[in-house]
Amino acid sequence: MSSFDLALSVVLGIGLAAATGFRVFVPMLIVSGAAYTGHLALGDSFAWLATPAALTMLGAAAIAEVLAYYIPGVDNLLDALATPAAFVAGTVLSAAVMTDMPPLVKWAAAVIAGGGIAGLTQVATATLRANSTVLTGGLGNPVIATAELGGALLVPLLALVAPLAALVAVILFIWLAIRLLRRRRQGAIGRTSRNTP
Repeated sequence: MSSFDLALSVVLGIGLAAATGFRVFVPMLIVSGAAYTGHLALGDSFAWLATPAALTMLGAAAIAEVLAYYIPGVDNLLDALATPAAFVAGTVLSAAVMTDMPPLVKWAAAVIAGGGIAGLTQVATATLRANSTVLTGGLGNPVIATAELGGALLVPLLALVAPLAALVAVILFIWLAIRLLRRRRQGAIGRTSRNTP
């Protein structure tokens, strides 16, 4: 495997992993479908992702997950559960597409880069949802859920076609989320200081 192919598989893994921060099962379903149809090569130990059984189970899990995020209260509970799940799913997807690498290098990259970006994306979306719950009483949460679903669909599809573009899109999302949250926090601090006698 050339250095370019190696770098491309790492970037692909990171892009796919980042998508699990939006939804855990939707990106896994997309990867499973792409592998099942022969559009994506997986490592030998991840061949189970390309089976009809995996497609069926991931499809059912993805539908349940998507619908559950539209139920008020359940969405915030799911965020607490999804953070460790996104880390695991991001690690698995990263390792699955990083083929022809020494196991130590593959798993180190999958855990650190894949799991790390998945966790970071999940924390950003959970924080946005928590702020939406406080500011809108939960009425704005379906908008957040729809945007997350869009990210969970767009990022893995983009990663399969243009991995670097997917990675740039995720970095841009995280940067915007952090900037929005900082602006909100600074506004809250400013209002508090003005109201203090």
